[in-house]
Amino acid sequence: MNLDINQENLYLILPSKVAWMTDMLTEDKHISVVEAIKKIYASDTYRRLENETTKLWHWGPVALYQELTENESSE
Repeated sequence: MNLDINQENLYLILPSKVAWMTDMLTEDKHISVVEAIKKIYASDTYRRLENETTKLWHWGPVALYQELTENESSE
């Protein structure tokens, strides 16, 4: 069994990361789930998260959320 994360199987762990960020974003910003998901998928944080070489997939949900909101405020 291959337990290595690579670009071909990274998609398997992304939904849980997005779900955690969505929950935090909806609660923090008082927006709908759909708006939160759109914001996440359109973000630079997500573009980097879906690229295995950045290793952002190692990060926990709180760190990812912080990265998302910090990048959002600097744009």
